[in-house]
Amino acid sequence: MAQLETYIHSEEIHPIDIAETVATHHAWDFDRMADDQIALTVEGQWRSYSLTLAWSPREEVLRLVCSFDMDPPEARLAALYEVLNLANDAVWDGGFTFWAPQRLMVWRYGLVLAGEMVASPEQIDHMIRSALDGCERFYPAFQLACWGDATPQAAMEVALAEAYGRA
Repeated sequence: MAQLETYIHSEEIHPIDIAETVATHHAWDFDRMADDQIALTVEGQWRSYSLTLAWSPREEVLRLVCSFDMDPPEARLAALYEVLNLANDAVWDGGFTFWAPQRLMVWRYGLVLAGEMVASPEQIDHMIRSALDGCERFYPAFQLACWGDATPQAAMEVALAEAYGRA
């Protein structure tokens, strides 16, 4: 990401401009929805993820929302919510929620840039990577809890297990 600094010259650059530069650098599909909002689509191992970054100058927060479709059986919602709680206890930055009306699993994070702070390309890249890593890491646990009839604890063991060796 250090290469991006050569393309960004102003100290007062807009956070969404930086997000657009990061998306271009990674060759991710994106659409600049408005001056204060960008939408990205990133292909992961398990599925495609939709990300939206929005800047709120009033709150001085860059908000990231990463989502993917999920339509769990009603009978498994309690297990899903328990896995969500366990997953949120295991992460430091951001957190998961399930938006039931939209049938979306969502990772949310807000980067506070109070006091006229400027986000670096590395920070925004890290935000996006953390969201994608979290979704990729916990996706199997959500699936096992909803469709594999695994207990929430057993589903989480898959997400928290360390992989050893290589294929």
